[in-house]
Amino acid sequence: MSDAIVSTNFSFPGQKSFYKGKVRDVYNINDEYLVMIVSDRISAFDVVLPKGIPFKGQVLNQIAAKFLDATADIVPNWKIATPDPMVTVGHLCEPFKVEMVIRGYLTGHAWRQYRDGNRLLCGVPMPEGMKESQIFPSPIITPTTKASEGHDEDISREEIIKQGLVSAEEYEMLEKYTYSLFERGTSMAAEKGLILVDTKYEFGKKDDKIYLIDEIHTPDSSRYFYAEGYEDRLAKGELQKQLSKEFVRQWLIENGFQGLEGQTVPEMTDDLVDQISERYIELFENITGDKFVKGDLANATMRIKNNIEHFMTKES
Repeated sequence: MSDAIVSTNFSFPGQKSFYKGKVRDVYNINDEYLVMIVSDRISAFDVVLPKGIPFKGQVLNQIAAKFLDATADIVPNWKIATPDPMVTVGHLCEPFKVEMVIRGYLTGHAWRQYRDGNRLLCGVPMPEGMKESQIFPSPIITPTTKASEGHDEDISREEIIKQGLVSAEEYEMLEKYTYSLFERGTSMAAEKGLILVDTKYEFGKKDDKIYLIDEIHTPDSSRYFYAEGYEDRLAKGELQKQLSKEFVRQWLIENGFQGLEGQTVPEMTDDLVDQISERYIELFENITGDKFVKGDLANATMRIKNNIEHFMTKES
């Protein structure tokens, strides 16, 4: 679909570098600020799919902005402004080389490990006798390495400190922030009839100060269940009704793709792209409680460029 913004190639005043991630285009301005454009690219199984999803970037950017604002009292975050529906401008921080994954429920990767007989995940014990999607006695933090390419790997707290990825003192702070952010996200989700199941947070440093960076509590970085019917489905051993991009992964699995060598991404029809776009808008409205206002797609690339340059001119 031509409406999706799948790439940008701007040149801003003071631009030092450009980084293209799976979903985000990131511009370094004077080694001080980042301009992050959340594109409409979509990835699953660490693979960027061949077609973009209209409005997906706006959905992710605006959800993240809402939750960054709602948690700024817990930990400073990188966000300075959102000059465009698909753009956040913020502080350039040196990222910690770990992602803080926190799980309130036994599902996804944790469940697959558990089902296969493992009772330790990232050095954290999981109780015997649990069922898929059951709540943990208390949330557990199961960090991963932050891979520059390829898959992130599970890692224990002890190994993180031993390898010097994060100092013991700073890791304690990251844990504290992670638990507090998850608690806030959980209560905000409950107000919308949702359960925040698991999520990940990324942190960085600037001027010796720890900042929360990147996106938080979006359907790309988090998993939500619908609270209504949760207990009933759990008792019957049924799959939970999810609010995440799990539906995209499921479609790929059903069509024989899990990112493994030799596998080909199935064809994405325009109808499928429309369905995914509608699902992301539904996710936005359920998670935030706000009505989604679609950005103007006419000359969207030019709109993004102009909004960023206007903001930068105003700030300079």
